[in-house]
Amino acid sequence: MAKHDFGTIVQIGDILVSEDVILEFFACDYAVCKGVCCIEGDSGAPLDESELPGIERHYDSFKSLMTPNGKAAVAEKGFFEIDIQGDIVTPLANGGPECAYCHFPGDGNCLCSIEKAGFKKPVSCSLYPIRVTRLTGGGLALNLHRWNICSAAYEKGRKTGTRVYEFLKGPLSEAFGEEFYNALEAAATHLLKEDC
Repeated sequence: MAKHDFGTIVQIGDILVSEDVILEFFACDYAVCKGVCCIEGDSGAPLDESELPGIERHYDSFKSLMTPNGKAAVAEKGFFEIDIQGDIVTPLANGGPECAYCHFPGDGNCLCSIEKAGFKKPVSCSLYPIRVTRLTGGGLALNLHRWNICSAAYEKGRKTGTRVYEFLKGPLSEAFGEEFYNALEAAATHLLKEDC
């Protein structure tokens, strides 16, 4: 761990983790937000190139759960698009800001059609509010993405005493391995003692 004016960075192998991932409280409050992170924003969810074949392969299994606008977007743009930063992202539904893969079951909630059909949704969605950045040289940086629509999640996290890394134990372990998560947990214990 290295302490700098901009905060502590935890390095585990070739992955750099910002201190916010450890120090900040967070726990999704789906009853309040109803999945609004899938229907707001100026870009789709980040995709790794390795996820594209699976989306295309399973598309026929989940497209019936998508909205007409979502299906039209995929028909027009394909299974992904490139955003203004040059990143691969899920396509946005034509005429709206929501992800083309949104599923609206009719109860006011927004779900992922990919996940609803029994497949893994994009890793970036599972890891939210952590955003993964590829670094020059092949390493990764895990940073906290702050968005006002998640204010209820930060509040719930504070009430329950749940930190970002704890809330995302499953997705972090799945994306980077249990060994990574165990090392992150050990680093967090040390950092939180220092922070007291």
